[in-house]
Amino acid sequence: MKISKRETYYVVRLQKGEEIITSLQKAAKTKKIKGAFFFGLGVGKDLVLGYFNAHKKTYIKKVFEGEYEFTNLTGNISKFKDEIVVHCHVTITNSDFNAFGGHLFQAIVPVTLEIIILPFNKFLKRKKDKDTGLNLINL
Repeated sequence: MKISKRETYYVVRLQKGEEIITSLQKAAKTKKIKGAFFFGLGVGKDLVLGYFNAHKKTYIKKVFEGEYEFTNLTGNISKFKDEIVVHCHVTITNSDFNAFGGHLFQAIVPVTLEIIILPFNKFLKRKKDKDTGLNLINL
C-alpha cells in the first residue's frame, strides 16, 4: 500500500495481493484517521458482497469469484468501541458488463485500486441500534 498525504485528503494506492478492507483499516490506524469518507476505482477479485435483509436483521452473502471492475467503491471509516470499522459498498461489473452491488465484506486487489480518503478532524463513532441490529453512526 502506498499513501500520500495531501492538504486535506489522502491518496491511497493498494497493490496486487492486498485485501481491501484490512488495508483501509491499516491506513486509518497508521495515519490516525478519526473518521472519514472514501471513494475509489480499480479492480477486485474473489469478492464477498452482502445484502442486508432488514426483516431478518442479517446479511445475505454471495461470493463473486474471479476479477471484477469497480464502477463504484464508496464508504466510510469510523470506530465501534475500540475497533476501526470500514463500511464499504461497491458496484462491480464482469466482462459481460453485468453489474452487481452490495456491502463489501472482502476482496483482493489483482492489479491496483486507487482510493481518496477524506478525513474528519473529529471521531466518527458507531452505536448498536436495537431496532435494526446494526452498528449505526452515532449522531
